[in-house]
Amino acid sequence: MIDKTLKHWRFRVFTLTWLAYAGFYFCRKNFSVTMPIIIDELGYTKNDMAIVLTIYSFTYMVGQFISGYMSDRLGPRLIVTIGLSIAVVANFTMGMTGSLLAFAFLMGANGFGQSTGWSGLIKNMTPWYMPNERGVVMSWWSTCYVIGAFLATIFATYWATNEYIFAELGWKRAYIMPALVLAVITILYGLFVRNRPPDVGLPVLVKEAGENNATQTKSEQYDIIKGLIVKSELWIAAFIYFVLKLTRYVFLFWLPMYMVEALDYSNQDSGYLSSVYELVGFFGVIAAGYISDHLMKSKRFPVVAVMLFLMAILCFVQPIIATWGMLAIGINIGLIGIMTYGPDSILCGATAMDIGGKKGAATAAGIINGVGSAGQLLSPFIAAYFSETLGWNALFYGFVVLAVIGGFLAVSKWKFATHVEVNEELIIKE
Repeated sequence: MIDKTLKHWRFRVFTLTWLAYAGFYFCRKNFSVTMPIIIDELGYTKNDMAIVLTIYSFTYMVGQFISGYMSDRLGPRLIVTIGLSIAVVANFTMGMTGSLLAFAFLMGANGFGQSTGWSGLIKNMTPWYMPNERGVVMSWWSTCYVIGAFLATIFATYWATNEYIFAELGWKRAYIMPALVLAVITILYGLFVRNRPPDVGLPVLVKEAGENNATQTKSEQYDIIKGLIVKSELWIAAFIYFVLKLTRYVFLFWLPMYMVEALDYSNQDSGYLSSVYELVGFFGVIAAGYISDHLMKSKRFPVVAVMLFLMAILCFVQPIIATWGMLAIGINIGLIGIMTYGPDSILCGATAMDIGGKKGAATAAGIINGVGSAGQLLSPFIAAYFSETLGWNALFYGFVVLAVIGGFLAVSKWKFATHVEVNEELIIKE
């Protein structure tokens, strides 16, 4: 049985960090919803939008490496609060402009602010949970970006398309309103979260040598980095995440466009139907965590491999299913969501924790997410190129190839697992 004080703080940290990352999506997913509307109303092209998304992805990618290092060194509470604040300001300002240049600059700032989220919040969660709990705990926690993306899509679609509340602002409401939501979350996170158990008078939960301070010196951080970069598991996870993030961000930002152009759905129908990807993807996140902890004894890579091979099959049949109607499309897109979000969540969550340990969790998460973000960086141009020249169906066949490559990389680390010593002070014997 866990000590009551620790249980209270676990709940508090879990809830606030979950809200923080879900909140980031309110100021991220809105661009995909408004993109077809902006193209139609302002006369921009898909290549213009691809450039804006590439700038966002570039600053997000670079920021991942910087933010992971800074969160390990200075603590996640400070770094994530700064990132949340940047995202709020950038999105609110986007709701005041229609200039392509302004979009590019503000999405770049938004990307840098958003980059603090994952590595920082993984760092925030790591000291509060033991390694044999992480698969299940992080599967539930990782629903933040699945549910966050789903709710953000619905929220942005409502504000971008409804004709009743502040109708004169049109699509700009899809930036202003999410910014207000994230502003509230920023205040809650900054005021009420704490970095680790010793910050609230509790002993260290997981014993690791040299764990004396809330922050780390430069020499300590360099030693951690040197220890991490020689781990083959880190780079295998990072390259698989490259594949996953490229795929996921094409779906996140271009799925509404695919439905408008290839399937001839309305902006409203496309916005709502595309949210099925995140809604059903939720179950993949939960399944991956439970399977890795309870069936695979905290091995993460077998789960990644199987789900990626299943995703390859689902993407292969999507062009056929696209002719069967909206219900069939929704089911297949939802299943693809399960097979995308399952390995995605386990790699950038529990796997990063396992590889980096308590002292290097943010750095490991930053490297995995940073390499993955290179895939995100390429995704706008790949989506634009395929849709314009080869057709949308060819894009799905490209996903088949990527998923198979990622699956075989995961097979190469099938047996990897981590084991550390647990502090018994916070376990009450009954």
